[in-house]
Formats: sequence, C-alpha cells, structure tokens
Amino acid sequence: MPILTFQAPGLKESPQLAEAIAALDRDGIVVLENAVDLDHLALIREKVLADIELLLNRPDKPFNWNPGNLQQDPPPFPPYLFRDVLVNDSVIAVTKGLLGPGLKSAFYSGNTALPSPHRQPVHADSGQLWPNLKIAHPPYALVINVPLVEMRPENGVTEMWPGTHADTSVIMQTGDIKVSPEALEAQREIEPPVQPIVKLGSVVIRDIRMWHAGMPNYTENPRPMMAMIHFVSWWPTSPLKFPKGTEAIFEHPDLITHAEFVDYDVDYISAPGAYEYESK
Repeated sequence: MPILTFQAPGLKESPQLAEAIAALDRDGIVVLENAVDLDHLALIREKVLADIELLLNRPDKPFNWNPGNLQQDPPPFPPYLFRDVLVNDSVIAVTKGLLGPGLKSAFYSGNTALPSPHRQPVHADSGQLWPNLKIAHPPYALVINVPLVEMRPENGVTEMWPGTHADTSVIMQTGDIKVSPEALEAQREIEPPVQPIVKLGSVVIRDIRMWHAGMPNYTENPRPMMAMIHFVSWWPTSPLKFPKGTEAIFEHPDLITHAEFVDYDVDYISAPGAYEYESK
C-alpha cells in the first residue's frame, strides 16, 4: 500500500485534513510535504552532523542494535529551536484528530543512519497496551519524524510496514518490541514493507505501534532525522529540558509541551542511550 502524502500548507483549513487523519488511522502513517522551512533544517543539520563525532567519542556509544544506527538528540537550545518543527500547526491538526484534545509532546530526540551495511530488526517502538486483544485499541502515541536530508532507499530511509499498528501480537508486557519471523512472513503475504522517498521539508507521522526498521545507508554521508512523540493527555511522561527564555516557542493552543525550563546548559550529548547493543 502506498504511503499517502498531503501538502502541509493550509492543511488545517483544508477538506484534506479529514483524509489525512483517516489515512493515519487506517494505515498507521502519513507524510506531510512542505511542512518545515528548509533554512531551519539546514541550520539544525549543520549542528547535528557536527555532533556525531562527539557521540562516537563516548565510551558508551548510543547505538540502536548495530553501529549503523546512532541515537542522537538535536540541540535543545537557540538558535536551533523552531516553531515549524516543534509546534507545527499542520502536524498538530492531524495528531489532535486521532489523540483528541489535551495531547502533549514529551520526546525530543532522533537517529542518524551512519554509512553502514547493517539494518535493524523489524520492531514496533511500543506495542499494544494489553495482551490477547481481538482488535487493536485506538492510538495513544504518534511519532513525528523530521528528516534533515532527503531520505531515500540508498541512504537508509526507514523500512515501513503500513497497517501493522493494528496487529495485536506485539504487546508492551513482553518487554520485546521485535516482531517474530513468523509474523513478518505472514504480514509480507498481506502487504510487503516499503521504503518511501521522503523529501526534505517533509514530516512523517506514524503510529508508535507500527512495525518498521532502520536500514543500511549505502552512501558516504550520514542520514540524520529528528523525532518527537505526541501522546494522549492521560499518558504519563517526563519533562523535556529547554533553556529558560524559550517558553514562547512552545506555546500552542492545542499541544502541551511537557517541559522544564532550566537555567543551566542541557547535556544533550550524554543523554541518548543505546538499545540492544553491546560493543564487541
């Protein structure tokens, strides 16, 4: 199934908003094009690429499953904070359509696909809330991905499995977010995965339960991508940390950013941790 794409400018007031919300509910993923200013992305990209060396110099390098996928937080301070990234009206209109009023943002990180032949196992970032479900429950968290370069199969665009957010086999209680080989083969017969081309300036919104996998980056250049998560109002979250004086950037009538505004430098380089990776 193709991943549906919508134009972000004017989407909040457009009849297509209902189509975007319905597509996200049905497929577990949509793409909004022309959502973020390219100059804003260029400034963030320059800093994120410069930070890679600092992360790789850590003794506990924050790799996810393999040394090709680096967990990386973007800089959480000016001049790298932009409203079209953090509180994008079109994005919020879509996520509110599924999560309802009072939704909140409480995750600000990302990952970088380094030049590497390695791939991740297919997994869901989080599973269903309860076991033994006959039908999947409504969404409780939506991941907002903002690529900092155009993403293509050759540079490691994420492998997506549309529709799998409705699968009930991956549950939170097991502690294992990987999808079994048997479930993968069964799903492949129903609908194979896709690696879409995602243009720079786009935003990818996906259900946190949807199966996906970080893929090899066969180019010579890192492929950085930012990530946020919008949660339903009742989901327990921990506050993000941003500098005092930036409060106005996050003000939005429909999205609460769960944040603590501090008067010290946030150590965002030491913050990301590895996941299922052991250095050899």
